[in-house]
Formats: sequence, structure tokens, C-alpha cells
Amino acid sequence: MPKKDKGKLRVIPLGGLNEIGKNMTVLEYGEDIIIIDCGLGFPDEDMPGIDLVIPDITYLEANRERIRGIVLTHGHEDHIGAIPYCLRQINPPVYGTKLTLGIIKNKLEEHVLPYEPSLNCVNAGQTVKLGAFSIEFIHVNHSIADACALAITTPLGTVVHSGDFKLDITPIDGEMMNITRLGEIGRRGVLLLMCESTNAERPGYTPSEKKVGKSLEYIFNTNADKRIVIATFSSNVHRVQQIINVSARHGRKVAITGRSMLNIIGAAVELGYMTVPDGVLVDINDIKRYKPEELTLVTTGSQGEPMSALYRMAFSDHSQVTLGRNDVVILSSSAIPGNEKLVGRIINELSKNGIGVLHDASLEVHVSGHACQEELKLLQALLKPKYFMPVHGEYRHLSANRELALDMGIEDRNIFISDIGKVLEIDVNGARYAGAVPAGKVLVDGYGVGDVGNIVLRDRRHLSQDGLIVVVASVDLDARLLLSEPDIISRGFVYVRESEELMEEIRALATEAITDRLERSDKADRMDLKTSVKDVLSKYLYNKTKRKPMVLPVIVNV
Repeated sequence: MPKKDKGKLRVIPLGGLNEIGKNMTVLEYGEDIIIIDCGLGFPDEDMPGIDLVIPDITYLEANRERIRGIVLTHGHEDHIGAIPYCLRQINPPVYGTKLTLGIIKNKLEEHVLPYEPSLNCVNAGQTVKLGAFSIEFIHVNHSIADACALAITTPLGTVVHSGDFKLDITPIDGEMMNITRLGEIGRRGVLLLMCESTNAERPGYTPSEKKVGKSLEYIFNTNADKRIVIATFSSNVHRVQQIINVSARHGRKVAITGRSMLNIIGAAVELGYMTVPDGVLVDINDIKRYKPEELTLVTTGSQGEPMSALYRMAFSDHSQVTLGRNDVVILSSSAIPGNEKLVGRIINELSKNGIGVLHDASLEVHVSGHACQEELKLLQALLKPKYFMPVHGEYRHLSANRELALDMGIEDRNIFISDIGKVLEIDVNGARYAGAVPAGKVLVDGYGVGDVGNIVLRDRRHLSQDGLIVVVASVDLDARLLLSEPDIISRGFVYVRESEELMEEIRALATEAITDRLERSDKADRMDLKTSVKDVLSKYLYNKTKRKPMVLPVIVNV
């Protein structure tokens, strides 16, 4: 490691810390910036109406001339989902492996960008030079093909970003994670390891993907007289490959439903990441030609998403598939934190209709794509980093990863549990926090990006909890007169026809508040009248009902 280098390496997470998803990290040295991943997150319960959450890239927009490229670890939404939105504001070249870019190309077709993005395909083992940085892509195992860790050579030393990984000795695609190369990099010396933390609380090793294949074989043998419906993550092409293989062995046709499933499998087949025997895949519109025992359906909706194909099947709203007692449904996934109720709702609905449901709690039909404690320790042992930063997870995950690093002998002062926007600065004298940059959540609602902020969300929560009272009044400000009794409109507060007495009281109070204000002040304007009505009604309604509806006065000066 060069000792005389006077430059500073700045590590700036813009997402993926103290949260699940939205992964994005910035490395900066001198006049050069690179971005690692560009993912999205999903809305919390307190974000009504929000579709997606993406990172705040204000800092990158201000420094767009210095950005040398975006490098991607793999093709999951939490690592690439924000690319179409970020490329509207900044346009650096994007580097990723073949399947990752194939998925991005599909996504970009749905968006209109002001310019043609520069997408550059790299293979595991290749190195890309971007300004002061040299980025080597290193093959790892994960629940999607073509996943990579990154070894980034800087003037101060090597930074390794693990991406999402697991150590699968018997992977479906035939190649184990390249621990030989990681060991070589470790012997050369690693300045900083940024390591994923998703399963840092789980002891042991993550089971191999092949374990699911054995469970599937058992399910197909014991349900030979039924149609088998399997819901899984669309991006897990290895899982879908196993489903196709076992279906072919049992003489079944496979039909695929769900937009994201069709898109990703289409890209995977086209790029050679999946092989489908001739005649096995059939169109979902043709499934009525086959007996139930001759079919396997592969669908989206393993997380209980209300618009997904499985959800529509469960609630008898799917245009091609009607589920019945001749079906068995397999949820080949685990619930992402926060989705447990949605998944439970689908299982309950299917069970009510007499449809058998198998999931991870009852049979091993899912394995994680993330490293457990022993694999995380193995990575640290191979790389022997000087500094350690746990990434990708809520605080409890980051903290558990920190404990593993302490067990591996990394000094406490060299471990940094950071937060989004917080700058970690490294130079020849050591590492320390050095200020912060703008960071946070940008909310996507329909076509609107960032136009829904805290105030709009607060109003939405208010409306959803207590409803709305609208008071419409016509006044003549010059003559200081209320021209007619106010109209009262209630939405989501009380049912008007059953609360006529309350509505009359509200009308009387609003009338009194407006006339009183007009008579007492020559200078009262519409804003004064609105404030007066709002104050009087809010206090009255809370005392009367212990509720706080939004009071919206509309004063028309005629």
C-alpha cells in the first residue's frame, strides 16, 4: 500500500444502511466518483399511496461531472431498480454482467430517458478502469445468476464490496463462488471490506439451492394427480430452472404467468442462463388443453403482493387460471420483513377454498441467497481487511455483522457502522467520519418522482386516520356579509345521513365563526376566515368525538 499518497478516499452510503433495500454506495477519490449499485426499496406502512422508494441523489447531481461510472453487483431490484429514475438526472456509463444488463434493458423500455444510456457488459474476472479506480468483478453465488463481488483498487489500497452472496458448494449453474481469487486479494492486502449483513443474525451456513430441488422432487411425487402451482421470486432463475427440470422429468408442461416472471425468464433464456427442453413451455392461454396432472404453473406473488398473479388466482380474479381442489400451491420463498401479513392472507384464502398450500415452514421449498454467520466469517478470514463496514441491513443486522468482525480479530475502532449520507474518510493516517452529504428517501407515486414529500404524506396519513370535513361558504368581503349558510361535506369522518344533528351543529358553528369574524374586523380576509373556521371546528369535533378530521374551509368571495 503506498504510504506517501496524500489523497483521501471517501466512502458515502446513499442507501442500504438501517433499512432493507435501496442499496447504493459512492466511492470518491480526488476528482473521481464511482457508484456501486442503484437500488430501490418498498414503501413502509406509513407511506400511503407510494409505489417505490429510491435514494436521494442530490449529491451526485451536484457532482455529475466527476462521476466515472455505475458498477452493479447483480440484477435484483434492491440493487438496480432505481437505475431508470437516476439516469433521468445523471448519465454515467453503467457496468454490469450480461443478465444484470439484460434485466435493466427490459426495465428501460418502460421509461423515457432524455438520452441513450451507455450500458457496458462485463464478465466475472474482468477489470474496468474508471478514473482513479480499477474495479474487478469476482463471481459469487446468490439467488440470481451473474452475481459479483467487487474488488476496487484505489491509490490508498483495495476496497472489497461483497455484493449479495452465499457460499454454495453445489450451485445450479455449476460454478462455486471464486474464493481462490478472494484469497489472493486478501494476501495482497485489503484496506476496507464492505460486507452484506442480511443473514448476519443466523448461525451456520446457508443451505445449497440444490436442497430445494430434492424437496420439489418429493412434492411432484406425492402430488402426481394434481396441478402444481409454484410461486417464487421472478429473479431466481436457478429456482425456475429446477422447476422446469423436475416438471420435464415428470412429463409435465410448464406455463408461466406474471409480468416480471415473463420478462426475466425471457431475458434469461435469450442470454443462455436457462435451458428449456423443447415442448415443455406452453402459453398460459393454452392450459385448458391439458389435464391438471400434466401441468406446472410458475407464478409471481410469493410475497402476497395485491396485484400479483398468485393474489389474483387466490381471490378468483385471474383471467386464465381458476384454482380448485385439483391444485396444490407451493410458496417457494420466505416472507420479506413486513410482508408476513400479506403472505398469511393468501395462505388463508387458499386454505378456505380447500386448496393445499406448502411453504417453507412445512417443507424445505426455499433457501436464502444470503450468507449466514460462518460464510461471513469465511469472507473476513480470506480478505483480512484493515477496516470493516457492514452494509445491507437494518441496524440489528449491521450490529450482528460487527460482532462477527470482532470475533475475527478486527479492532473495534476499525469497524464502522455508518448511516446513509455519513462520509467515511480514509487516508494514510487512518479512517474517521468526516461530515455528511444530502441523503434520504425519494418517493415514487405513479409518474411522479419526488413530488410527494413529508407534508403530503402527513396529510395522507391524517386523511386515512380521521377523514375530512369540507366547509364551503360564500361571502361578500366588501359588505362584510355571509351570503348563505355554509355547505358541509364529510368524507371518511362520519356517515352524513346518520349524523344530521352533528352536521347541523357544525354548520351553525361555522356560520357563527364567519359572521363573528366579519363583524369584528374590517380587515378580515379569506385566510382569516379559514383560520377562524378551522380552529373553532377542530376544537369542537375533538371534544365531541375525540377525533381530529382534517378541516378544509373553502371561502368564496362573491
